[in-house]
Amino acid sequence: MKTQGNMKPREIVSELDKYIIGQDAAKKSVAVALRNRYRRLQLDDEMQEEITPKNILMIGPTGVGKTEIARRLATIVHSPFIKVEATKFTEVGYIGRDVESMVRDLVESAIQLVKKQQYARVYTQAEKKAIDRVAKILIPGIKKEKRQSNAANNPFGAMFQNMGINPNQLSGEEPEEEEEVTAEISADRDRIKQQIRDGLLDNREVTIKVVEQKKPVNTPMNAGMEQMGIDLSETLGALSPKKKVERNVTVREAIDVFVQEESEKLVNNEDIHAEALDLAQSAGIIFIDEIDKITSKGQNDGTVSREGVQRDILPIVEGSQVNTKYGSIHTDHILFIASGAFHVSKPSDLIPELQGRFPIRVELEDLTKDDFVKILTEPNNALIKQYREMLKTENIDMTFTYESIERIAEIAYEVNSETDNIGARRLHTILEKVLEDLLFEAPDMQMGEITITENYVDDKLKHIASDKDLSRYIL
Repeated sequence: MKTQGNMKPREIVSELDKYIIGQDAAKKSVAVALRNRYRRLQLDDEMQEEITPKNILMIGPTGVGKTEIARRLATIVHSPFIKVEATKFTEVGYIGRDVESMVRDLVESAIQLVKKQQYARVYTQAEKKAIDRVAKILIPGIKKEKRQSNAANNPFGAMFQNMGINPNQLSGEEPEEEEEVTAEISADRDRIKQQIRDGLLDNREVTIKVVEQKKPVNTPMNAGMEQMGIDLSETLGALSPKKKVERNVTVREAIDVFVQEESEKLVNNEDIHAEALDLAQSAGIIFIDEIDKITSKGQNDGTVSREGVQRDILPIVEGSQVNTKYGSIHTDHILFIASGAFHVSKPSDLIPELQGRFPIRVELEDLTKDDFVKILTEPNNALIKQYREMLKTENIDMTFTYESIERIAEIAYEVNSETDNIGARRLHTILEKVLEDLLFEAPDMQMGEITITENYVDDKLKHIASDKDLSRYIL
């Protein structure tokens, strides 16, 4: 797949079409925004600084594809991406998440993205070391005790041993005992390693020691320190010794754990952090959902000033410097995509300064019956395909007639029109109701072919869909 730098807008739209039905205007807008990033990078440094991203405001009801467009866009171009809800933020001085946390979350996303890429580069080396460690567990070598000699060489060693303390364990990590590897042991390990590579021992259980994962400390003090780019729980965790715990896992799981540990040793964390910061500030995408709820006419009647939250978001979108635990990041060239239904309010209800930072406005259309038919069948992750694959695990081959799909789409459209319009999400509820009995009985059916017809759909849904009060609660 092409990278962000050389994908044309038409190619980006083509990729989005594989997962999202309709909404051509929105797809075109985000594709152009991404291509403009590439164009900016081809200019000289002085001109690059003058050109800022053209942020996008998506307007449309829930379930029409706003979030999915942004999420898929980030996946296509391999960019750091986070989704935040505007209603989760509070004005400075109130208890809650500060707006800068969205930038810190973006950096964390970039860290994971870069780390995954770096780990992929050293995977072969890490896997080899992991297999060596598993083989060593499966066939223990001859151990040589050297504690007495170590104590003799250490002036404090005898004192510690008399106190019942192993001086090698004061660091918090258990030392690995050295071993003498004979030719026989070496041959056995080579044989075991080959069996591991061939997958012959994948399900065999082994006991391994792993570093205990410490849970983050969520305290008001930690929340305050976060605003300064400091993770208090991580800092305290670094001061305490690492504790190892035993886990009983399969050989396959052990290899995965050891590959992770060995990969961490083979990469440079400082390089990862520096690359991630650069990636986040040059290619990051932040999706701010429910931005209409923080307007003066929003539906949220809380005590926190919604206009105050807008004013706190403004400098982030305009371009500012945010401190994170990995270093500072500039937000000038992060792409912001905001969205909202704007049922009660309208974009002009946002403060004028914030409106001006979202120059591209895209209105997404309500989904029609034909759109629902396409959503059920065409995308790579189409709902009907998902259910078919799940039932195949029970040796059941399920098919839908075209008439049954049309009927499901028609009911979804009618219920959306007569009750709350939740877009394509209505299809999830309706399909679950249609297939409820089949999904329950499937394990006892052994195998077979099942065809879902229009009559079957009507039998399951007609009495519910025709009753407005009932459909409001069930569909």
